[in-house]
Amino acid sequence: MRVTIVVPSFPKLTETFIVTKFLGLLERGWDMHVVCETTDLADWDRFPDLLRQAGTRHRVHCSWPHRPRWLALLLVPVALFRCIFKNPIGTSQYLLNGWRLIGIDALRRLYLDANLVILKPDIIHFEFGALAFGRKHLKEFLNCRVVVSFRGYDLNHFGVEHDRFFRDIWDQADAIHVLGEDLWRRAMRRGCPADRFHQLIPPAIDANLFNPMNRMHTDFAGTRERPLRILSVGRLEWEKGYEYAIHAIRKLKNQGVCCSYRIVGRGSFLEAIAFAIHQFALDDDVQLLGGLSQAQVVEEMRIADIFLHSAVSEGFCNAVLEAQAMMLPVVCSDAGGLPENVLHTETGFVVPRRYPAALAEKLALLGSDPDMRQRMGLAGRRRVQIHFRLVDQITSFEQLYSRVMQSNAEAGGEADTYICATQVSLTEG
Repeated sequence: MRVTIVVPSFPKLTETFIVTKFLGLLERGWDMHVVCETTDLADWDRFPDLLRQAGTRHRVHCSWPHRPRWLALLLVPVALFRCIFKNPIGTSQYLLNGWRLIGIDALRRLYLDANLVILKPDIIHFEFGALAFGRKHLKEFLNCRVVVSFRGYDLNHFGVEHDRFFRDIWDQADAIHVLGEDLWRRAMRRGCPADRFHQLIPPAIDANLFNPMNRMHTDFAGTRERPLRILSVGRLEWEKGYEYAIHAIRKLKNQGVCCSYRIVGRGSFLEAIAFAIHQFALDDDVQLLGGLSQAQVVEEMRIADIFLHSAVSEGFCNAVLEAQAMMLPVVCSDAGGLPENVLHTETGFVVPRRYPAALAEKLALLGSDPDMRQRMGLAGRRRVQIHFRLVDQITSFEQLYSRVMQSNAEAGGEADTYICATQVSLTEG
């Protein structure tokens, strides 16, 4: 069975879960391919596992250029010829169906979908809901099944001004994948029918890679001699709420707690975060490290005492799971699925979003209590090892794809039972 996943860019440091899933299914014998807008050769070097797997580069297909428009127009005949050469029957089917439904515009759509036409997938999996918007034609034109994942941003921010923005996806997709119960509730609030075939598959962590080694939380932290080491990892975007984290660090300093705050990530909010650091006079206490490889992130987590995540909008957050795998207690906001991710008072503390004082209070408490840090760190690692295993995630995607290839009625009935069983195990911790 050929599965083609559609993403904006591949591989991407902030989307390591896509790489992990791709490799995991490939190793189990699935015919996996990726269609993306861009691929950066520099980013390939940051994924040694991807490079070690033979033939992976040939399974990643970049879309034909859309800009400038004149170039796209010149390339339309080339794309059409390539589609006919690689898949004559599928191309004819696409154009016939397209001409019947949308007329001459079928040629433009074919150019945009050329890689999918050539690949002849059994299943197309849009890894983000926004990517599936406006592409309901693929299911009929290519005679394939369609799966759509919703990971947070799409449900929280994409098309919120329209009540029925995702209606075509709810109607046409063969399956909806969400990371947790909170995202499923949000999907229903955005119009998804409650009885829609869906599956909850949470993120998964390689606990062998994210391994704290022999680090123990034995030090009282927060003095000049032993500053409290705080770490955040994530995209530098407004929804991550870094300004509240920086404000919390200022409050810690005002209370006499010496700390070092390191932020890993890159994004469009860099200048605003840098300004907030300067505004709070924290230039010597907060460091922006930029984008780092997985191995470098692991090293940063080994050094840290606490993981801080002050998001104002969140789906589930892989980085918080990675931190727990590294035996880091987590202080986070209650945004989105974070309360499903972090067990309050067991693996960390969950506080109301946009509340720097509460963040500072829990950071100071953990800094002064190494036994609590050790206890929460151990509990977090155990939870990841039990409930967020890579082998379970890959098996769940195999089950999802197999069900999708069955009739929707049969698949929907089976999925409901599986979802309930999975979610109970997560919420019970």
